[in-house]
Amino acid sequence: MMTAICQTIPRPEKTMLRELLIKNFAIIDDLNIRFDDGLTILSGETGAGKSIIINAVNLLLGSRASAKMIRDGCDSAELSAFFDVPKDSAAAAIMNQNGYDPDEGLLVRRVIAANDRHRIYVNDRMATMQMLSAVTSGLASISSQHAHQGLLKENSHLTILDQFGALLPMVRKVSDLYEKFVPMLQTLKALIEKKENQDKEKALFQFQLDEINDADIQPGEDEQLEKDRLRLKNAQSLQWSIQTAIETLQRADGAIVEQLGEVRKSLEKASQLDDMLSTAVDRLSDHLYGLEDVTQMLQDRLNTMDMEGDRLESVEARLDLINRLKRKYGGTLETLFQTRDGIDAQLRAIDHLDDDIETRRGQINDCYDQIADLARRLSKKRKHVAADFARAVETELGSLRMSGTHFEVQFSLLPYGSSDSAWLGVDGSQLSATGIDQAVFMIAPNVGEPLKPLSATASGGELSRVVLALKAILASTDMVGTVIFDEVDAGIGGAVADVVGKKLTALSKKHQLICITHLPQIARYGDHHYYIQKQVKKGRTITTIRPMDTEERIKEIARMLGGEKITPTALEHARNLVATRSHAADT
Repeated sequence: MMTAICQTIPRPEKTMLRELLIKNFAIIDDLNIRFDDGLTILSGETGAGKSIIINAVNLLLGSRASAKMIRDGCDSAELSAFFDVPKDSAAAAIMNQNGYDPDEGLLVRRVIAANDRHRIYVNDRMATMQMLSAVTSGLASISSQHAHQGLLKENSHLTILDQFGALLPMVRKVSDLYEKFVPMLQTLKALIEKKENQDKEKALFQFQLDEINDADIQPGEDEQLEKDRLRLKNAQSLQWSIQTAIETLQRADGAIVEQLGEVRKSLEKASQLDDMLSTAVDRLSDHLYGLEDVTQMLQDRLNTMDMEGDRLESVEARLDLINRLKRKYGGTLETLFQTRDGIDAQLRAIDHLDDDIETRRGQINDCYDQIADLARRLSKKRKHVAADFARAVETELGSLRMSGTHFEVQFSLLPYGSSDSAWLGVDGSQLSATGIDQAVFMIAPNVGEPLKPLSATASGGELSRVVLALKAILASTDMVGTVIFDEVDAGIGGAVADVVGKKLTALSKKHQLICITHLPQIARYGDHHYYIQKQVKKGRTITTIRPMDTEERIKEIARMLGGEKITPTALEHARNLVATRSHAADT
């Protein structure tokens, strides 16, 4: 349904969040929000549910879900978001790679179940968390107090600098080489360790190979020996059966051969009187000769068995040897032979270890030269870009009423221990997937103060403006289509808030912006304004949201100016703020 509604809207040139649906989530019963381009303001009373909307979007972008998020009394919660996805966007490429049609847009849906058996759907197809993270990567970013704290983590500073300097393709090349390089080092280490233990290993392997080869076991020999053992263990019974057969056929009084001989003689005389009996005599003669042959075969076998009196012991000894080797080397003759071939191959490999090690060292040297050269060039470019970046940050902060702020990117070497592989060091720095640099943002918000790490200096209001400054600087290179600001007004007010509102307006030309704010100076710059409030219906608290027309928006800004009791003065002030919005944004 959401897809059908949103597809009626012309697709923009950038990725955009079009619609958000939230059901049975926290104190939200059923909420449906439509979004458009530009700057969208969300405002309302404290505790009305604005942060819940942020949590919902985070879940749709891949955050971990919990049954505790479900509204009391409900079995499940449902969250959906529809994004417009331009054909030439990174998101469209990812969708195509994973079998989705970007022309349909992107519909992400999560069902959070009370039994923790949550479900994810992408364009109405079941999906995994990995798939969700892949297709939503780069669609939206949430700049909240949590995100501000993320800026304090120094491992993010290098990425920001690389993005500003368009160095990410070069970083990816370093990363690709690094991912190839490290396994080569691991292989070499294993080869060297193997060489160090090769004498011990070689002796063991040679003993095993000799043990198998000396046994000279033939395919199927174990099965044949089992048959021989069974026969030899029953030799007495077999001999009695054969002897009885011989006696019955030929040696006993009235033996079969003797009786048949008498019958033949009688028929031979009769055939002289009746030619028709000749054929019967001939056939009887054949059978008689055949029985004599059988008797001779039985006698031969009996003679052979007489000579096998001591063979059972040797058969059992041979079987014991084969079964012991089978248990030791795999359980069957087939696996024993496979083990023998494998041992033989390992022995040959040990003989070639020196060659393998030298070959691998040569490959590593070649790869090291490539990655070290690339890492050095990347480091040099970063230091060049850092100066331009620092000036850009200072300029943006100046426009946000933080003039006089001194900003600098400080570089240091990555820690490199003496125990680490020599190939993991470049010019005294540890080589990593991002190069050889470590960067820290240093700031002095007030003239005359020394530079200190951003994490140890910036207040809440300053940090909010630093985040906004970075967003403005990176607007042209940031592929994220939708940016959601929460707590952008933390620690600021008055004229500074108005400046922040102007900056958000400028940023909304590059991104779709959604801003949660309590400040009228920021709210007046919105292209669209939604009011979020709590209501009690049928004894339950619910959150509602609605778009406001011009008059409603003026009243809301007046409330933000003066509190719940809206005075004529506050209304007039609000009206002036809205009326002068366009002029103020241009100044």
